[in-house]
Amino acid sequence: MSKTIYTGTGDDGTTSLFGGERVAKGNPRIDAYGTVDEANSTVGLARAHLRGEPGEETLDPVLGDLQDELFVLGADLATPIDAKPVVERIEAAHVEALEARIDRFDAELPSLDRFILPGGTPAGASLHAARTVCRRAERHTVEARAATPINEQAMVYLNRLSDLLFVLARWANHQAGVQEDAWKPSPADADDAPSTDA
Repeated sequence: MSKTIYTGTGDDGTTSLFGGERVAKGNPRIDAYGTVDEANSTVGLARAHLRGEPGEETLDPVLGDLQDELFVLGADLATPIDAKPVVERIEAAHVEALEARIDRFDAELPSLDRFILPGGTPAGASLHAARTVCRRAERHTVEARAATPINEQAMVYLNRLSDLLFVLARWANHQAGVQEDAWKPSPADADDAPSTDA
């Protein structure tokens, strides 16, 4: 008898965390790791768009590593801190590796003194999209932390990852020779523009 992909156990609107606890699919923790999965898929889309493009040999292995780490992050967020199953957790070393990559790729880019419009090549635009999904995952993780203990490094990782994805989007476009489009605000918009620091 062949194995089926569906079980029907979630038909009542609940799902299991690692460790066995069942929670509603609208639980903030589920939102958090579900959005991490979405970010992972968007990075995969960027990799697909990157095939045959300038910079693929340098960037694709980095994106592959990030996808692996996003699986670690998803499992981390899906596993209560006090759960019996032992899973790999996001640690400070993961964050430090992201920072090293930010410094490495940003050093090859022209300085930025204005907001830019997300876009460019299909790979660059996909990385910009991944950045925004990552920011949403961070917001869901902060919300989940208000209800239950969460690995603090998971939030730091998401914050830093969104910065890296922004840099990688710019790098992919730069490698392809695509000029970045600057945001041209009206005078009133320029006075109210949000900070880029996060």
